[in-house]
Amino acid sequence: MTTKAVAGEAGETRLDRVGIPHSLRWGFLGVLIFMTGNGVESNFIAPHMSHALGEAGAPLVPTIIAMYSLAVLIASYLSGALADLFGPRRVMLLGFGVWMVFEILFLLSLRIDSVTLVFVSYFFRGFGFPLFAFAFLVWINAVAPRSRNGAAVGWFYVMFTGGLPTLGSLFAVIAIPAFGGGHLGETATMWASMALVTLGFVLAWFGVREPTGRLRLAPEGESAADVMTSGLRLTFREPRVAMGFLVRLINTAPEFGMFVILPVIIADEMGWGQSRWLLMTTVIYAGNILFNAAFGTLGDRWGWTRTVRWFGVVGSAVGLLLWWYVPHMVPAGSDWGYVATLAAGTVFGIMLAGFVPMGAIMPALVPAHKGAAMAMYTTAAGGAIFLGTGVVALMQPLVGNTGVVWTFVALYACAFVMLHWLKVDQSDAAEQHETGTGR
Repeated sequence: MTTKAVAGEAGETRLDRVGIPHSLRWGFLGVLIFMTGNGVESNFIAPHMSHALGEAGAPLVPTIIAMYSLAVLIASYLSGALADLFGPRRVMLLGFGVWMVFEILFLLSLRIDSVTLVFVSYFFRGFGFPLFAFAFLVWINAVAPRSRNGAAVGWFYVMFTGGLPTLGSLFAVIAIPAFGGGHLGETATMWASMALVTLGFVLAWFGVREPTGRLRLAPEGESAADVMTSGLRLTFREPRVAMGFLVRLINTAPEFGMFVILPVIIADEMGWGQSRWLLMTTVIYAGNILFNAAFGTLGDRWGWTRTVRWFGVVGSAVGLLLWWYVPHMVPAGSDWGYVATLAAGTVFGIMLAGFVPMGAIMPALVPAHKGAAMAMYTTAAGGAIFLGTGVVALMQPLVGNTGVVWTFVALYACAFVMLHWLKVDQSDAAEQHETGTGR
């Protein structure tokens, strides 16, 4: 009997029924805390590095961040491929180790003002969180029944987004002034973030005893080279997987693009300050957290593709335009203007959760190659950071910030069209038939 066969039987718990596999419950909490630690710096790292590296190094900060995003992209693919080859549990251990080693080196490099060492250490630290978090997502897809897979993926993103950037930003709001404020307070806060990352890893490592994650997930007989390249080969062989990859890539790209262009506008031009910008980020993505599981469950009942199309794509495009235009329509520094901007941004944060069923659609497109499909899904999830920052770098000099926002809207329109080809049978019976398994 497969692990998935347990779902729906007499032994299922309340957690199983809401979409969280009971055997993985501590892993979900571990991801939340790990990503909180990882997200502490998300909304102040660019100005912090500029201050630390001085006038000579400051112009290189956007490049350093872009290369970090590239590392996240590469690691996001490796998380799925390596989880297929060695099992998700070992990949999570690797991710934790990489994060800790290179975070220490990064902070020491900032202290001695070495641009080269900052560049190298921050790049390699980018491999850490995707290996940890996305390997766990592969584990979820290996355990959760298809009929509840949307909800399970939704709960994963409750934890993932709950940490990055939501609770991470909230931790920074509290910790920076507690450690003395300014550059020194930010530095101490990043050192403190390592304790959160460690706690998240410990909870997942010692709390999850489910056996599937300890095992190779790839079919027997496939060589290591075949497993490592299976996602790329599948993408070229299966057009629907390629389209699913692109839809997920577009999903959160605007989120990371707005992290680049909005801090200066909200904090400086609008006069609301860094603390209110960090608070805004926390509230907006708290809204996302509340709706991740809801949209996952809605997708299980109403249809995964339909949910992504109307809530994820259309809803996010509308929310993005509101988040950009509202602060330009209210008086700078006004309290009511800040609240209006906060409400507009929260619409965007909530609608982003409408993309959650993509994590169930991708493996369902090719049920015989779930690990390879998830490798491409996690690649797209990490690649969204690279795409978001890349769009800003490419389009901002040409069309300005407003043009950047409309570029993201155009990408959402492309996703809307591609979803026409991404319909799948969501039933457990269909999965059993497609994979040749039964109860």
